[in-house]
Amino acid sequence: MTETLNFDDPRQRPRFTGLATFFRMPYVEDFEGSGLDIGVCGVPYDGGVTNRPGPRHGPREVRNQSSLIRGINQATGAAPFERMKVADIGDAWIEKPFELVGAHNEIQAYFERVKSAGIRPLTCGGDHSVSLPILRALAKDGPVGMIHIDAHADTGDDYGGSRFHHGAPFKVAVDEGLLDPKRTAQIGIRGTLYSPDMWKFSYDSGMRVMLMEEVEEKGWRAAMAEALEFVGPGPIYVSFDIDCLDPSFAPGTGTPEAGGLTMREAQGMVRMLAGQEIMGADMVEVSPPFDNSGVTALNGATMMFELLCVMAK
Repeated sequence: MTETLNFDDPRQRPRFTGLATFFRMPYVEDFEGSGLDIGVCGVPYDGGVTNRPGPRHGPREVRNQSSLIRGINQATGAAPFERMKVADIGDAWIEKPFELVGAHNEIQAYFERVKSAGIRPLTCGGDHSVSLPILRALAKDGPVGMIHIDAHADTGDDYGGSRFHHGAPFKVAVDEGLLDPKRTAQIGIRGTLYSPDMWKFSYDSGMRVMLMEEVEEKGWRAAMAEALEFVGPGPIYVSFDIDCLDPSFAPGTGTPEAGGLTMREAQGMVRMLAGQEIMGADMVEVSPPFDNSGVTALNGATMMFELLCVMAK
């Protein structure tokens, strides 16, 4: 059978041509009044990292690698570009990146525009601190649930004189009434600790914390099913940190932890989100300077496509 391509569609032209946008989609920087259902965007900011930098370069390289991705999910049949009006809506770039609190305010203002336009955002970070200003914009009307797939719970507190770094966004989000901890599941947590109580807030506040060892023992399907049952119905935010993957799949990240998820497991878990009321999602912590092969950015783009598929459903 001969494959017929429609070269009027930029996503069907040779993948080495054209300017890099997310999934070779149209670029719509002035998105107010655009009628978009989902806006894919970048937050090129890493002022909240506590060790290895570089995620500010993540959106650009993930855009580049996303040109490899076609429009139909062979495993699920999802065709998000046919079901929804989707575009690359540019970057929430920061005018004053050297002041952390002010930078977060700029990010929040961008996502307030996105929400006001009736667009659900799918975001590429940036470090994980950017999830906080996104939630400040999207969850202003009341706390939401969250599916959080990560090696770290990110519910720390003050570090180096600030509590707004990438290791604490979800504690601050609970403190500010943006996240409902009793509807928040954190999956794949692992690695070494500074103290046994490093993620104490997650447990004390009522979050469901699934260590990587529990996920392995139960199997990823059962673990994700339990997480979804815990979170229950209602609006949720999905946050996917690329360091949830084993470093063999994602070496280009700031805080790699051995013994993580495989790509097949991560893809399967995200596919189980189909049918959920997803108000927004992010994929964060791709650091191209540590990603010599480009595999981390490619896997990040792949997971963003999986998220897009379940958001479109």
